[in-house]
Amino acid sequence: MLDLILIQVVVVTLYASLWFLVALKLRRNDVADIAWGAGFIVLALAGQFAAAAISIRGLLVLALVTIWGTRLSVHICLRNRGKPEDPRYRKWREEWGAHATVRAFFQVFLLQGFLAVVILLPVTYILAHRKSVFTWIDALGAAVWLIGFGFEAIGDLQLAQFKSNPDNRGRVITSGLWKYTRHPNYFGEVTLWWGAWLIACSIPGGWKTVFGPAMITLLILFVSGIPLLEKKHEGNVEFMEYRRRTSAFFPLPPKR
Repeated sequence: MLDLILIQVVVVTLYASLWFLVALKLRRNDVADIAWGAGFIVLALAGQFAAAAISIRGLLVLALVTIWGTRLSVHICLRNRGKPEDPRYRKWREEWGAHATVRAFFQVFLLQGFLAVVILLPVTYILAHRKSVFTWIDALGAAVWLIGFGFEAIGDLQLAQFKSNPDNRGRVITSGLWKYTRHPNYFGEVTLWWGAWLIACSIPGGWKTVFGPAMITLLILFVSGIPLLEKKHEGNVEFMEYRRRTSAFFPLPPKR
C-alpha cells in the first residue's frame, strides 16, 4: 500500500501545482474548492493504476469516488460562476500580504492535496488488497455512503434553489434537510467517507485506515468547515434563532 500512497503524493503535488497556476491566471484562489472533489478522482485512479490489477470492490469504490467528486466539483463550479472570489480566500490574501502567493501554494493547494491523500486512505487500502470476497460489511458501507451522498447532494440542491429566489437574499434557509441540521451537506460528506471506511473494514486490517474519515470529520467540525461558515453569520438575529433550535451536524428534530 505504501507504494500506492507514494505515487499519490507525487500525483497530488503535480495536480496541486497545476491548479495553483490556474489560480494565478484567474487571480482567485477559490478554484481550490473546484479542485477538491476532482482531486479525489485523480488520486483514486492513480492508486488503481499503481495497483496494476482490478477487483470488484476496487471498481465499486472507484465508482463511488467518481460520482461524488464529479458532482461536487461541477456543483461548486456552477455556484462560483460569475461571482467574485470567495470572501474566505480574499481575506487570507489580504492577511498574508507580500507572502500571499507562496502561502497560497503551500497552505491552500498543496495542503489540500495532502489532506486528500489521507482522507482517501480507505479507498487506497481497498485498491491495494484485491483478493478479499464481498461481505455484509461491504453492503453496510455502501448503504452508509449512499445516505451520506444523498444528504450532501440534496442539501446542496435545496440551498441552491433557496438562494436562486431573490426574495431570500440575506435570509437563512430553514426548510428541507436544513430544518434538521444546519449543515446537511457537511454531514453527508463526513458520512460517506465513514461508509468508505466500512467497506475497507471488510478486508483484514482495513480498520486501521480510520485516520481517513477521522481527518475529514475533524476538518469539517472544528477547522475549515462549520466554524468558518458560521462565523460569517455572527450578529445575524435570524441565524442565531436558527442555531438555537437546529442541530449543528447530526440530523435531529428541531427544538421549540
